[in-house]
Amino acid sequence: MKPITISRRESASSYTESSSEEDDVSPRDRTMQNSKGYTDFCVRNIKQHSFGRHEIEIAEQEMPGIMALRKQALEDKPLKGANIVGCTHVNAQTAVLIETLICLGANVRWAACNIYSTQNEVAAALAESGVPIFAWRGEIEEDFWWCIDKCVHAENWQPNMILDDGGDATHLMLKKYPVMFKMIKGIVDESVTGVHRLYQLSKTSKLTVPAMNVKDAITKTKFDSLYSCKESVIDSLKRATDIMIGGKQVVLCGYGEVGKGCAQALKGLGCIVYVTEIDPICALQACMDGFRVVKLNEVIRTVDVVITCTGNKNVVTREHMDKMKNGCIVCNMGHSNTEIDVNSLRTSELQWEKMRSQVDHIIWPGPDGKRIILLAEGRLVNLSCSSISSFVASISATTQALALIELFNAPPGRYKADVYLLPKKMDEYVASLHLPTLDAHLTELSDEQARYMGLNKAGPFKPNYYRY
Repeated sequence: MKPITISRRESASSYTESSSEEDDVSPRDRTMQNSKGYTDFCVRNIKQHSFGRHEIEIAEQEMPGIMALRKQALEDKPLKGANIVGCTHVNAQTAVLIETLICLGANVRWAACNIYSTQNEVAAALAESGVPIFAWRGEIEEDFWWCIDKCVHAENWQPNMILDDGGDATHLMLKKYPVMFKMIKGIVDESVTGVHRLYQLSKTSKLTVPAMNVKDAITKTKFDSLYSCKESVIDSLKRATDIMIGGKQVVLCGYGEVGKGCAQALKGLGCIVYVTEIDPICALQACMDGFRVVKLNEVIRTVDVVITCTGNKNVVTREHMDKMKNGCIVCNMGHSNTEIDVNSLRTSELQWEKMRSQVDHIIWPGPDGKRIILLAEGRLVNLSCSSISSFVASISATTQALALIELFNAPPGRYKADVYLLPKKMDEYVASLHLPTLDAHLTELSDEQARYMGLNKAGPFKPNYYRY
């Protein structure tokens, strides 16, 4: 594949490859308003709103759970009075969640948690409908923090809830607006990185408000992390590189839920899969599933694909990348963009060639001209190079919405300044909202069976310590 010349702004167009003649001008440098004269937003191109509205309508058809919740809670308005700062991926599926929260009474201000995952058309559609949204694909670091700040600090606005994906909104508010942070009623986060940050804050007594860890909700862990990644990792690799999956040697760094899903998909298409792990239980699971557990240095010279899914930092270092063979594909399925040490590649002796959007060839000096293929600059590859299933996104969105409703409406004293898991009953409710679409019919316990098991016939059906 020959390299193409593409500017940073051009590479920032949305995944549908639509762009604007003003793409070389930062959205922050332009004056924009929607058809009703509304100006409290910043997106790539407001003119794309009709395309984004179509994307949202399509997503709604495949998101039965969140749409059912919207319908059931519409009259009660359980989020009336909630002022929510949102910092998540901005795509059609998230838009369905945002508009559901608004239907349930909330006021929102929204930014992106990832500089490459925003669908520009969807952001435009939200802006056209009057949502204060600050997001576009290809933000630089300064833009990223500016957008979050615009959501946290605005005229006549006092946020009282945070919906985070990675902890960046929480981090900014805590550091820059500590007085405002103390007035928050609750935080909801769905990512490894964000939840890790919350537990760190709790451990050091810096978390002064209740927080809900929905990453470890069963419906989130199993479906968004395992089943979704099982499909999207293949989609990402195919779209970005046109690779033939069968027969390739792949090393997966991490065998949590994301790693398990990726491993199953790759094995199913005929890959030779290696796993690296720090946790002996996860390592033993990998062995039982038929994968070789190795140290990265043992296989780094021979593998064709390296995929990180740990949520940690410096999992793949410059030393590792120096040893990789020509044409090795490197990408990240974990949330954090620190898993691959991309900064170590930005040196004068290495040449970068942009082959297509989100695909860079990094070329080493020397007569052989060894190159590796880096996807999405080490950021979340399935949201940068492909997309996720709307059905799975519905499960996550419903979980997030219920967590917000629970924290916002909880009586004083129910939740202290700590990190909590989503109540089991709500986890089961999320699953039940999605069963009708699959034509699934639950068996009901008889009174005798319920007494024998010591269960309420309406659930919850498993103790909190049960591992699905």
